[in-house]
Amino acid sequence: MAKHILVIEDDVAMAHVLQQGLEQDSYAVTLAHNGWKGLELAQKGGCEAIVLDVMLPSLDGLELARQLRASGDLTPILMLTARDDISDIVQGLDAGAEDYLTKPFSFLELLARLRSLIRRRGKPAPHFLQVSDLALDTTARTVSRGGAALSLTRSEFLLLEALMRNAGLVVSRDEIAEAVWGSRAEVEQNNIDVLIRSLRGRIDDAYPEKLIHTIRGAGYRLVGLRSLS
Repeated sequence: MAKHILVIEDDVAMAHVLQQGLEQDSYAVTLAHNGWKGLELAQKGGCEAIVLDVMLPSLDGLELARQLRASGDLTPILMLTARDDISDIVQGLDAGAEDYLTKPFSFLELLARLRSLIRRRGKPAPHFLQVSDLALDTTARTVSRGGAALSLTRSEFLLLEALMRNAGLVVSRDEIAEAVWGSRAEVEQNNIDVLIRSLRGRIDDAYPEKLIHTIRGAGYRLVGLRSLS
């Protein structure tokens, strides 16, 4: 059975080009030309991935992604944007997109990115992670330490998840950038420093046992003296 892709794009010509190319690559495609229709179709489920333009009439792509994620929908989103400023890209990823492409783009690259998103979706990973008294649930999107719930931004959550999935190992700055902002993002070093400081403020500052350790010249490592898993 053909994998189903939902394309939400208000440029009718662009939408049909995407549809034609995807169908030639053996995907089944549903089109929506505005945000509300796209949200309605996405909420029906059955999609392997969503190709979502940022600039949409009636409901923009950022808000559409936020509403899907708020409802618990985890369908992978590949966001299309005409702007390549890092702040615009971060907005899209923080809204819930897994990846992005800046217009104009190569259709072959779009296909490769869709295949990657669908492949990753098909490989289940542990949804509950624990190091010492720090716990993260990727399904419920919750974090707690010592039993107390912690409130994290999406970027902080993605950073923490990357560190916890590699607990005891050094996670490089490049790996952090990819986990938080996506594989093509050009992230200034200061952005990573700010995010690390922010996450430490959430999970370490109020606790005697510090879990995030800087490994100079290499990256960061999350490790606890005791494991409760």
